Amino acid sequence: MDDYLNQLAFGWFPYVAVIVLVVGSILRFDKDQYGWRSQSSQFLRRKQMLVGSNLFHLGVIVLFFGHFVGLLTPVWVFHALGVENQTKQMMAMLVGGIAGVSALVGCTLLLHRRLFDARIRRSSSWGDIAVLALIWLQLVMGVGTVYWSMQHLDGSEMVQLMGWAHGILVLDPAAAGRLDEVGLVFKLHIILGLVLFLITPFTRLIHIWSVPIWFLLRPGYQIARSRAPLGRKRPPSDPTGLGQPYASEVVSRAQSQSGQAT
Repeated sequence: MDDYLNQLAFGWFPYVAVIVLVVGSILRFDKDQYGWRSQSSQFLRRKQMLVGSNLFHLGVIVLFFGHFVGLLTPVWVFHALGVENQTKQMMAMLVGGIAGVSALVGCTLLLHRRLFDARIRRSSSWGDIAVLALIWLQLVMGVGTVYWSMQHLDGSEMVQLMGWAHGILVLDPAAAGRLDEVGLVFKLHIILGLVLFLITPFTRLIHIWSVPIWFLLRPGYQIARSRAPLGRKRPPSDPTGLGQPYASEVVSRAQSQSGQAT
């Protein structure tokens, strides 16, 4: 029975979660583009929102790329680069610990706003609060893994986690077996992370696909505004209100001046 549950949780569930994440996100984009937003409450309480949001998002971004590179890169690649298991373990604990604490503090501030500010609470759905609560719990367990990792500084459990992630990536049916000896806190951390993947298309987490990276590549532009007083009627020769003569008037004036000159 234990083998079956282990295979279900770490052998099959990862594929279900990723498929629902990808397919569900595509379907929601196709059917409900107006609901594709983060549902920010920044205008209700700006200062705490900015501090909490910046700490949270900065920490989460570092954690995401750290997990992505750290778990999906084969062990032999790190060894070829001269990075031993112990060194990688210490780097993961240091960088992941700092990023995890940053994200946890930010998420705590955001969750506090949702729960204890009356206006924000009224404008929040149960789904908004539940998502933040799940993320907060996930971050607590993630920070907790640092303490557990300190008991295994040789990097043995980290190698098992990397072997599981790589096995899932290459569709290895024996991937789940690599987590048999891993600590419970890591297993709960993985399951809750997959649950967050699973619910993303149906919650505000959908906005993770809308990271505005394209803003870095867009061309610059300038907004021109009229200095004319509001309510002042613009003359026909000045449709823009910028005090410039209309094109036809410029042409006729130029023609008349040219004729006089000849």
